[in-house]
Amino acid sequence: MTSTTTVRNPNGFDTILVANRGEIARRIIRTLRARGIRSVAVFSDADAGAPHVTEADLAMRLGPAPAAESYLDIDAVIAAARASGAQAIHPGYGFLSESVGLAEACTESGIVFIGPSADALQIMGDKARAREHVARSGVPVVPGFDARGLSDAEIGEEAERVGFPLLVKPSAGGGGKGMEVVEDAAGLGSALASARRIAAAAFGDDALILERLIRRPRHIEVQVFGDAHGRVIALGERECTLQRRHQKVIEEAPSAGIPEPTRARLLDSAVKAAQSVDYVGAGTVEFLVDADRQDEVFFIEMNTRLQVEHPVTEAVTGLDLVALQIDVAAGGSLGPAPRPSGHAVEARVYAESPERGFVPSTGHVLLFDAPPGVRVDAAVETGSEVTGFYDPMIAKVIAHADDRAAALHLLDEALGRTTVLGVDTNIDFLRQLCRDPRVVAGDLDTGLIESLLPLRRRPPSPSMLSAAREHLLARRRDDALERRAGQVWKRRSDESAVECVFETDAEEVFVAAPGTAPGRTSVASDSDGAVWVSEDGRTMRLRPLDRRQRLLRRLAAQDERVTASGPDARAPMPGSVVAVHVADGDQVTAGTSLVSIEAMKMEHPVVAPHDGTVRLLVAEGDQVRRDQVVARVTMEEDR
Repeated sequence: MTSTTTVRNPNGFDTILVANRGEIARRIIRTLRARGIRSVAVFSDADAGAPHVTEADLAMRLGPAPAAESYLDIDAVIAAARASGAQAIHPGYGFLSESVGLAEACTESGIVFIGPSADALQIMGDKARAREHVARSGVPVVPGFDARGLSDAEIGEEAERVGFPLLVKPSAGGGGKGMEVVEDAAGLGSALASARRIAAAAFGDDALILERLIRRPRHIEVQVFGDAHGRVIALGERECTLQRRHQKVIEEAPSAGIPEPTRARLLDSAVKAAQSVDYVGAGTVEFLVDADRQDEVFFIEMNTRLQVEHPVTEAVTGLDLVALQIDVAAGGSLGPAPRPSGHAVEARVYAESPERGFVPSTGHVLLFDAPPGVRVDAAVETGSEVTGFYDPMIAKVIAHADDRAAALHLLDEALGRTTVLGVDTNIDFLRQLCRDPRVVAGDLDTGLIESLLPLRRRPPSPSMLSAAREHLLARRRDDALERRAGQVWKRRSDESAVECVFETDAEEVFVAAPGTAPGRTSVASDSDGAVWVSEDGRTMRLRPLDRRQRLLRRLAAQDERVTASGPDARAPMPGSVVAVHVADGDQVTAGTSLVSIEAMKMEHPVVAPHDGTVRLLVAEGDQVRRDQVVARVTMEEDR
């Protein structure tokens, strides 16, 4: 990659601490290695054996697994930097990347914070304040107002002035938490209460802003860079419209068919926003564009850090944005922005199950096989552990081609060659998005993904079942050999006729009969004995059923007293029981929340499968496995 800077600080840095984890830590370490700069990784107890730890030149423990006691502990990060001799800290994104406290602590310790000034962080870290600030510099903002200090009655008056529908959102924080859509005045009171409650819990600040709701918004952001010499440049825009619950899923650069006058307004407005806070380093200015009126551009917020989707900008500009950050932090001055070339698309691979409502998936990665011919920034490798303590994104797949159609096709093919066994992923869903006619046509808005839900669960293909069968038979042969150590083992002559029966997580039963030739599949077993099989980017977990289990299933099917759902309430994912909502022996109705399980910053209720008496099998604080029975609900006649 090329650089637009000339470093005028002859000292530079020889050691940089990376205050992050996962794929971004690995990506930063890669640039540090290329620059000949000593890298220092930090880790929690959950990440002691993580790839970013083993790849760094030095690794420093921060604390226990919870982020609040490790990656978010400013004192621990500063202490690690001092102990390692690091002259600078690169915060990556997330965690402390936009922390005023870390920036100020770095200054007090004589350590360079690779990011903007504390003043810029303070101004842009508050959506309401940022909105007012950039508006004074001529940056267009969505019609709306800051509700801080206003009574509900006063908010109602202002809302009538702006006009419904409105979007209510917390002034602090992000990620879509606390956002509420209000269609009319009647729904305003409850939306305000809900948004305040969530904002206070998530961000410690219940201040709100209200904005006009754009029905078919496109989310476009501009990559900006500033240096300490007063120069700010824009490195083009990115399309981040494909989102689910305000979380980006697929991003691309440049945007999909934005008119040139609109693109010019976006770049110009982004530079003005950054200049208004004397911005230094990498930043992203985010805008809404009305899909039905693409001449309208509205500022949303500025992210004062590197973005998850920065690789697509790197692909079309040829720049190493991390190297650029380091150069600017060392006093370098920016040159002209390069002209973008081609089109790049990035897909975020999450450890989650789209068909089960996108619940997170944790576990041991039995196999991770990245596709050739494209860039892959991964947080995991074969043998990694995906825990419930952090964000579920485990990899990014980035394709670059001459035009958008070719880039989407290349990304789709690459995802089909990406194999992850041991945790569920959204790879198959990402492939569906790459092929969706509206996505291909560039007819995008932020509600597109929601319009595709719920997703239909596809059964395993014959080749997936065949591969699972062959794997299970081989496993049984190995077990028999182990039991008969020292004896000669002869394969059963009739093994080729053996049928194997598997159950999916949806409790659907499939028979893997002999004679089907396996396709392009990968297969492995987990510690619970389940068989994971992947084909063309689609992964399934199949639980073998022995004769006794099959018999019990048949008996249950014949017993009219047993409901189709069965008595067991199972954990949808591994995690921690954070709440128990009923007492042992309570009478409950179908759908009653029994316990709540938390993993990867998401909370999921486990509900009663039918009416009856509940028997609890877990307590608050317990760690549970995926599919573990946490409660049983027994009908009166079965007691």
